Amino acid sequence: MSSKVCVVAAGGTGGHMFPAEALSRELARRGWRIVLATDHRGEQYAHSFPAEERLALDAATGSGPIGMAKAGVAILKGVMQARAALTRLDAAVVVGFGGYPSAPALLAALSQKRPTLVHEQNAVLGRTNRWLAPYVGAIASSFPNLQKVPQAVGARVSLIGNPVRPDIRALYERPFVAPVDGGPIHVLVTGGSQGARILSETAPRALAALPDAIRSRLKVQQQSRPETLEAARQIYLEAGIEAEVAPFFRDMAARLSAAHLVIGRAGASTCSELAVAALPSLLIPLKIAMDDHQRFNAASLAEAGGAEVMLEDAVTVEAMTASLHAILADPARLSAMSAGARSAALPDATARLADMVEAAAG
Repeated sequence: MSSKVCVVAAGGTGGHMFPAEALSRELARRGWRIVLATDHRGEQYAHSFPAEERLALDAATGSGPIGMAKAGVAILKGVMQARAALTRLDAAVVVGFGGYPSAPALLAALSQKRPTLVHEQNAVLGRTNRWLAPYVGAIASSFPNLQKVPQAVGARVSLIGNPVRPDIRALYERPFVAPVDGGPIHVLVTGGSQGARILSETAPRALAALPDAIRSRLKVQQQSRPETLEAARQIYLEAGIEAEVAPFFRDMAARLSAAHLVIGRAGASTCSELAVAALPSLLIPLKIAMDDHQRFNAASLAEAGGAEVMLEDAVTVEAMTASLHAILADPARLSAMSAGARSAALPDATARLADMVEAAAG
């Protein structure tokens, strides 16, 4: 095969791996060969990754002098592994998606003067991307308000959005239909594996405290951590709310399609999917997120009128109930929020990122 090779380098979290997979599928469709560089954590997200080969590169993060020295040695080893692999593959371009495991592949590519670019899924440049931003060829941004961009790098930032899965991209075309008088109100509460107590416990209590005229119409689907499943189910049961509570929903596109309001964290994928699906939301940014990036992720949706944002420190059952009541009692407001969310959407991010990669590779 004479087709070009793109090495996709991503850290071991879903936030890094999902956009990397979306890009890889699009490039493969265009005839590219894909090689994935990640670490052992990334492997759990990579079972359906369309890569002909996987490079497990040494990379580490450390704190304190000894930890930093060990991390330095690991990254150096990873760079040497990556240099050998890039030469063997004759890689045309290396695309980094952030996370420490993306560093060795990008450093190796830079040392061999191969084309590089990075994609940042959050509204704040992550540490690895921030560190490499002055050296890579281009930076693809998911949000218009990208923070922590090093000086003199801004000119190389292109706003392209965050790739979303095709089944979610398809929701962009459908009209949002607000609840009808007396009809069901569908609320989706999405996960948040970190600090999830607010969503697992406060959201059910807040929904249960709504006036009967709204509460009796609620149809709730909630993702919840295993240890809080029963508590959430019990709250809904006692409040007479029809609810499905599960640790994970596989058919997320179908659930988003039916929802009138989403309550959740403000992860990059979540915010991008809500905008593309034109869904009103109540977002609670994760307070301990690195550089407070979830607050910045939520900002563009909120500024467009698509989301209400409640900071973690302000969350109480009473405050959440008041916010939910104001939104759910007003179908016209839900429709306006849907239009606001849609106005913030960048639905063609995957194709635009693939265009950027092809332009970089030349």
